[in-house]
Amino acid sequence: MEDQKKVVVFQVAQGEYAISIDCVISIEKEDGVTEVPSLPNYIVGIKKVRNELIPIIDLEQVLYNRPIQEKDQNKLIVLKTEELAYAVLVSDAKEILAVAEENIKQAGLAAYQKTSYFTGVINLENRLIMMMEPAILIDSLDGIKEIKEYMNNVV
Repeated sequence: MEDQKKVVVFQVAQGEYAISIDCVISIEKEDGVTEVPSLPNYIVGIKKVRNELIPIIDLEQVLYNRPIQEKDQNKLIVLKTEELAYAVLVSDAKEILAVAEENIKQAGLAAYQKTSYFTGVINLENRLIMMMEPAILIDSLDGIKEIKEYMNNVV
């Protein structure tokens, strides 16, 4: 049996993206988000998830430089990295997919610093899904050091 990687596939704008299921804590509805003034524009606010306050990052703002549209199917994908648990706000969380390692190709975009969080492309018959690495994504954001400090002091 070939090696498979389980990923959560989600949508942001018209694009499909995936994150390894190993990094995903849960998928939540977009409710109970508390806005915090003066944070960077990609932070929607904070939310309590499993008794932990986590920052909510608008992934459409990060990827496309525009805020996500409010829709019922918007979801929060709660992620964990070594330093910080956080959630990304996405247009829709679509499915959990088991992908054969051979279908994951190098993105070739990792050399471009602004998109170093794209670690590969899942190449399926009629779909291309960009793989993302949550730890690299969070570290690539401007002002995240201050956010981490703020979250560590609040908790």
